[in-house]
Amino acid sequence: MAWLRYLNLSLIVLFPLAWVAPLLRAGLNLPLLGLKEVSVISGLAALVEEDLFLALIVFLFAIVAPAVKVVGMALIQFGRIGDRAKPVFGFLGRLAMADIFLMALYVVIIKGVAMTRVEVGWGLYLFTFCVLASLLVTLMERKRD
Repeated sequence: MAWLRYLNLSLIVLFPLAWVAPLLRAGLNLPLLGLKEVSVISGLAALVEEDLFLALIVFLFAIVAPAVKVVGMALIQFGRIGDRAKPVFGFLGRLAMADIFLMALYVVIIKGVAMTRVEVGWGLYLFTFCVLASLLVTLMERKRD
């Protein structure tokens, strides 16, 4: 099961990349206007200006929960903390999944408005992969016990 360690460690690099990668491109559906790319970080920066409470929630779900979960699972895998902490890190992984749901909901709502155009960016797929890989690590580690 050494591959689980490598998968989890790769997430330490892939999550920050997913945070700055374009999740989607949105804009008016007019020929000469370009689409604005939105990433987790740019979206978070825009939210801070509009709604600080919502920005804090997104920060916790999209950045803190996945980062703490990945580092915590690495500490468990390398024997730095006990296996009893696994349920805590599994719960943190589920919190990160909520962010993907919200992003998918946002895309569906925006596509329903006639004058807007939304295209999914590669960062949304990368972020989804990271969250699902993180959940897989947790599930496989649980089975190992």
